[in-house]
Amino acid sequence: MIYNQPTRKLAVVLLISLGVFACDQVTKDLVKTGLRHGEVKTVAQCCFNLVHVHNTGAAFSLFSDVRSYWGRMAFTLFSLLAVGVVFYYLFATPAGATLQVIALAAILGGAVGNLLDRFRYGYVVDFIHLHYTRFHWHIFNVADIAITVGVALLILRMITPRLARLQPPVPL
Repeated sequence: MIYNQPTRKLAVVLLISLGVFACDQVTKDLVKTGLRHGEVKTVAQCCFNLVHVHNTGAAFSLFSDVRSYWGRMAFTLFSLLAVGVVFYYLFATPAGATLQVIALAAILGGAVGNLLDRFRYGYVVDFIHLHYTRFHWHIFNVADIAITVGVALLILRMITPRLARLQPPVPL
């Protein structure tokens, strides 16, 4: 049997990015059907609520006060550009760079999930609200988690040379 690294890399990318995308879309659909816009459902009194919000801004509601057509169009075009850049780096990444492939696949799945929302609704559905006493984090979604984890893995790979050299038993 011939071992084919590019095929294995593609399988990993598809598995991770489609998995992230599916989880993101399913959870957003559950929120859209289960909570009215603006409704809050307490999950853990101390720290966790579900809140159905429409984010017209960037990740974690940055610039969400931008309400103009051109502002929304700029965020959509930026998201489309980001997906293109991730695709480029995925194809440019050697098959053996497992951590980088996993990180980019997670970013891709999340970026496509949020991009689809922008095309469908003109905003991104966010719903995870973490807080502790008077400290509140911006409301986010599964796609934002995947993008953040993917970026953190890329940064970790860059700043930790030993980790960059680690190879799995069977390269992806």
